[in-house]
Amino acid sequence: MTTCAIVSFRLGLTDGVSIVAATWADALRSFGFDVVTVAGEGPVDRTIPGLAIGASADDELTPAVAEALGDAAVVVVENLCTIPLNLPAARAVARALAGRPAILHHHDPPWQRDRFAHVTELPADDPAWRHVTINHLTERQFADRGLTATTIYNGFDVHAPPGDRLGTRARLGVDPDEILVAHPVRAIARKGIGSALALCEELEATYWLLGEAEEGYGDELDGLLTAARCQVVRHPLPHGPDIYAAPDLVVFPSTWEGFGNPPIEASLAGRPVAVGPYPVGAELRGLGFEWFDVGDTDRIRAWLAEPDPTVIEHNRRVAEEQFSLEVMTGRLRGLLDEAGWLP
Repeated sequence: MTTCAIVSFRLGLTDGVSIVAATWADALRSFGFDVVTVAGEGPVDRTIPGLAIGASADDELTPAVAEALGDAAVVVVENLCTIPLNLPAARAVARALAGRPAILHHHDPPWQRDRFAHVTELPADDPAWRHVTINHLTERQFADRGLTATTIYNGFDVHAPPGDRLGTRARLGVDPDEILVAHPVRAIARKGIGSALALCEELEATYWLLGEAEEGYGDELDGLLTAARCQVVRHPLPHGPDIYAAPDLVVFPSTWEGFGNPPIEASLAGRPVAVGPYPVGAELRGLGFEWFDVGDTDRIRAWLAEPDPTVIEHNRRVAEEQFSLEVMTGRLRGLLDEAGWLP
C-alpha cells in the first residue's frame, strides 16, 4: 500500500491544526493511502521530540526526520514549514523533502503574526511541492511573494450527532435556564477574551472558557477573569458536539485567525455566533453567514430573548454547502490527481 506521512509539531491533540490534520488523514485513507503520523508530541505513529514547538535542536534531528519520512510516497506538512515555532525542525523537514512529492498545508505564515514578521525563510519552497492555504486571503499573500497556492477550506462533519445539552451543563455547574456563552479557544492574547467577558457582562451571562493559557498569557488572563463582573466557568472538554450543545451563544472575538473553526462548528450545531473583526472572518461571512458582531449587544440580547430559527437554519445550510468533509475531500482529491500522486 502507498504510504502518505503527515508531519507537524504536534498531532492528535485538540489544537486547530491537529483537528484539521485528522480530517485530511481520513480523506487520504479514503483515497487508498496508508497514513502514518509524525510529530514532536501527541499520540502519533512516529515521535521525533525535536519537532515539537520550542524543542532544542540537535545533530540527530535531520537523519531522524529523513528516516521517519523515508518510506512515504507523499508527505503532508501541517504548518511546520510555515510558522517559525521551531526553525531547526522546519529546515530538517525541508531538507528531507527536497525534490519529493509533498503538500505543504499552510495555516499561519510568519508575516501574519507581528512577532514573526521578521522571519523571511518560511514558507519553505521546492519545485516538487504543492502549497495549500486554508483561506483565499493567504493564497493572495502567497502570490504577492511569488508562490502559487491552492485554497482548500477546512472540512467539517455535517452529519455529527447532537451533543448532550443538559448533561454538559450539569457537568459545568450551569443551571438549565442560565445564559451560557462558550468561548472554545486557547487562552492567548489574540483571542479577544476581554471582549468576550464584556459581552457576557452586558448580557448577564456565564462565560465558559474551554482552553488553558498559552504563550505567556497566564497572568493577564488571571487578571481579566478576577476582575470580570460575570460568572466564569473554566472547564475543558474534548473536542466534540457537547461543546456546542451546552451554550446559548458561541463567542469568537479574535483579532486574528488563520481560519477559525468554532463559528463553522457552532453554525452546524444550530448555535448563534458572535464574531470579532478578524480578516478571514470577513471572508467566511462573505459566503453568506449571518453572524452577530461581538459588540452588537442589543441585537444579541434581543435574539436570545426571542430566537429566530430562520437564522439558525440559514447558517447551517451555508456551512453544509461550503464546508462539508465531502467538499474538502473532493478538493484534496483533485489536487492529488492533478499532481499525479494518487495511489
